[in-house]
Amino acid sequence: MNASSVDIKDLLVAESSLALVFATNLFIGKEPSTPDECATIFDTPGFPTQLTLDGGGDDYQYPSIQIRVRSNDYVSGWTLIQNITTALHGTSQETWNGTLYSVIMCSSGPALLDWDSNNRPRFIVNFNIQRR
Repeated sequence: MNASSVDIKDLLVAESSLALVFATNLFIGKEPSTPDECATIFDTPGFPTQLTLDGGGDDYQYPSIQIRVRSNDYVSGWTLIQNITTALHGTSQETWNGTLYSVIMCSSGPALLDWDSNNRPRFIVNFNIQRR
């Protein structure tokens, strides 16, 4: 099973209205210094895996992710983080790379995180996930 960030990356790329292209303006785990306008997905601590002790291997996992958007313009950055939230929140019963995503739900955000060293606003949104 992939890290959640890998599957979510594919889901976001498939949402053509977002215009996100992996390794161009969408990244995993590390935000590059360029381009100015980009989104980065981070795997973050979630909840413990379901513990049924039946050895079946079909237990649900409850990871979480954080998505950070950076932009030169406050309004365009806010618009992208909001559009990402709309695209992901409530996604359910979809299989990505062999993993069933029972539900993806926004747990906090979108919100302004900070302004980076180049005076670009950065926004974050967090999602809880249920998958198996």
